[in-house]
Amino acid sequence: LAMGWGSGMDAAWETSPGGCELVQSIMDCTGRWLSSIPGNLRGNTVELFLDDNTIQVLGNASLLLYPQLWHLSLARNRLELIEPGAFLSSQGVEVLSLTDNLLFTNYSLTATALSALPALRTLDLAGNQLREDMVSVLVSNLSSLESLSVARNIIMRLDSSIFTNLTQLLELNLEKNYIFEIDNAFEGLQRLQRLNIAYNYLPCLVGFGLTQLRVLNVSNNVIEWFLTLQSDELFELEVLDLSHNRLLFFPVLPQQSKLHSLLLQDNRMSFYQRLPNGTSLANVTVQFLIIDGNSTSITTVRLWDELCHSNLSSLRLLDMSQNQVWGLPDDFLAQMPSLTHLKLNQNCLEAFHLSEDSLAMLTELDLSQNQLVELGVKVDVGDILPNLQLFNLSTNRLQALPPGIFTHTRKITTLDLSRNRVDLCPQPGEAVSLPCVDIRGVETLTHLSLAGCGLQGLSSRPFQGTSLRHLDLSDNRQVLSGDLGWLQDLVLTLQVLSLRNTSLSSTTVDFSALNSLVRLDLSENSLAAFPTSLGRLRLRSLDLRDNCLPALPLDVAQVPLGRSLRELYLSQNPYNCCTLGWWDALQLAEGLRVPDGREVTCRHGSHVLSLGALPEPILQSCHWQTADLALLYLVLALPTCLTLLVAFVVAFLMLKEKLLKMVKTQCGVSSPY
Repeated sequence: LAMGWGSGMDAAWETSPGGCELVQSIMDCTGRWLSSIPGNLRGNTVELFLDDNTIQVLGNASLLLYPQLWHLSLARNRLELIEPGAFLSSQGVEVLSLTDNLLFTNYSLTATALSALPALRTLDLAGNQLREDMVSVLVSNLSSLESLSVARNIIMRLDSSIFTNLTQLLELNLEKNYIFEIDNAFEGLQRLQRLNIAYNYLPCLVGFGLTQLRVLNVSNNVIEWFLTLQSDELFELEVLDLSHNRLLFFPVLPQQSKLHSLLLQDNRMSFYQRLPNGTSLANVTVQFLIIDGNSTSITTVRLWDELCHSNLSSLRLLDMSQNQVWGLPDDFLAQMPSLTHLKLNQNCLEAFHLSEDSLAMLTELDLSQNQLVELGVKVDVGDILPNLQLFNLSTNRLQALPPGIFTHTRKITTLDLSRNRVDLCPQPGEAVSLPCVDIRGVETLTHLSLAGCGLQGLSSRPFQGTSLRHLDLSDNRQVLSGDLGWLQDLVLTLQVLSLRNTSLSSTTVDFSALNSLVRLDLSENSLAAFPTSLGRLRLRSLDLRDNCLPALPLDVAQVPLGRSLRELYLSQNPYNCCTLGWWDALQLAEGLRVPDGREVTCRHGSHVLSLGALPEPILQSCHWQTADLALLYLVLALPTCLTLLVAFVVAFLMLKEKLLKMVKTQCGVSSPY
């Protein structure tokens, strides 16, 4: 089998004289600087890719050698013209990509060429500087089209004449144009299922009546109103994206639809049943004056009531983040019994009621970045959020959660309480009455964030009975004060721990017992020495940025930590330029990556230098500083000793005869002469 596979591949791959690659019946000529279609290729090619070349004209004879072609891509060329007879020998083309060319120059002749493709199903004309009248001409005879993209052109207005003959169209992409008005442009597209008009300039969508449409994307426009035609007819709509617009009110949706995803992120929506100052607008209505040609109609709706009269029983995802919602109308969520994902983050909510009925199916609830002071729960209720898995309450003004809330959330895995003024139970004896959050015994909880909660120290065992794998305690400058016995309940499960900006010193915490730890963040602390307890761990990621470390241990690459590490952050520390042996060892460590390596610096006197290439004078200075002191003293003392010895010898020779006479005189011995 191996031999057969190898020989088959060798036969399949060929290279033509033009540099194209042929794999079976697929020819790839991408980025070959071709100015015309190569004529020396096989005749059985069915897919031809000519992207990123310099072709300007597709002539009548260009495709004569490709009678079996069904997929042709000419994206990102300089194509200005397709001659009328270019496809006469390749009428089986079903997929044609002409993205990012210059087809606006000879669009009428190109349209004639395209009309010779009776089997064309997919056409991409994005990025060709086409106006709406040009698009109308180009697609006028393409009744077989199922997918059309005219994105990134200069279309400004759509009317009923543009897509008249596209009766088989299933998907239409109009994003990133300049469309500000649509006048019955899609009514003839009876099979259209996916419509993308994102990144345009539509001010409103009134009288929406495309019952067959399944996906509608009108995000990133300037829409203030979305109104559906009042009808009992069933809409096939499943996904509606109105995000990043200027919606003032909740959209008026079809009364009957299959909607399961409603995206309303980043608008200006609010509900007006109750205003923050206590004012009620319960009986206020709004009248919409709709002018269509010579006919005029008036639609009257209530701001919060009739807007929600649609059947939303199939809705699973509702994203209303980044709006101006102060509160939800009564029974608003009760209309959505199938809701599994609810995003209300970045609003103005001061309270939120956890109803046991309307939120029973919810798996994700995001209430972060509001002004929540409390979460409301009915007394003696049944299960609260029984299917909830992710609960995000970060950046609010909470001090506690409803007592026993986690006794009913039997599936919760992720809880984010960061940047609230909460504390964990149990409290010390003198503070038993203070509000706190009790997560003890929540066996399913694996991810917990308590960053920036102002924790004063974790007394007793707040994590007892949990299976935490990710714990974030960063930005709590006193969380490590006092007894650290709470770590014992996390020894077997904890894999990721963040202690960033917790005033950690070198001897504060013993990490050696956390054998399961694979990622540790100790950045923005006061470490003046590398914690020795880390050497026995088998971390894969360690963050030591922004501490006071002058060096790392020389054997850091040889201990178990060094052999297991794959990612190490080291920048913003005052390393000593003369003790960088540890850095050289890290460079040789197999599989270790230092993502911020170019930002790591060292200090030598008043200089801050990059570790990449230290200047020679600095290296020489370091050599003197790190030399053996005994040898240095010997070298300094040797010249002095030699000088004294020479002086003694010279003096002895000069005074030799006088000294001998003096000795003889004293000893009474006669001279031999």
